[in-house]
Formats: sequence, C-alpha cells, structure tokens
Amino acid sequence: MELHWKSDVRIEDLRNHSTEVVSSLKEILAEGAYMTPDAKRPGFYEIESENHVYYVHIHETTGKVMLLATWPAPRLFEHVEEIHQLA
Repeated sequence: MELHWKSDVRIEDLRNHSTEVVSSLKEILAEGAYMTPDAKRPGFYEIESENHVYYVHIHETTGKVMLLATWPAPRLFEHVEEIHQLA
C-alpha cells in the first residue's frame, strides 16, 4: 500500500531516535511511502527505505504517525554478504 502525506505530517518519536531518522521518515512519507501492514496489529506498519525500516503506528482519526522502532534495511545486509563473498 502506498500513502502520501502532506509536508506537515506530524510524527511523534516515542523512542528518542535521532533528528536525522525522524527527518528521513518525514521525507519518505511526503514523497509516498510503501507500507506493509502488521498482520497482528491493526494500524501498525513497516515502512522501508533504502537504508532503514521504520515501524510505526498511524492514529486512525488524527493521522499522526508514531515512530516506535527502526532498524537497518535488509538490502544493507545483502550488500554486506556480497562483499564477504567477494573477499
């Protein structure tokens, strides 16, 4: 599913992530984010960028995005594996 937010999207950072991480998420949402719904938790999604996966909850009434977690995107690990195979 792809969603676009206005540039004034409200993001609440619940885990004290860096300003860069929050800004990056805001940019991704404004450009159009592909979101994978969490099958076990309604309103929760994974949003993957080139470098990160963001785990968020989107409030159904206000549309506010609550950033819960982030981790390196799987493709980064694939790239590391390729480098080790070449070595």
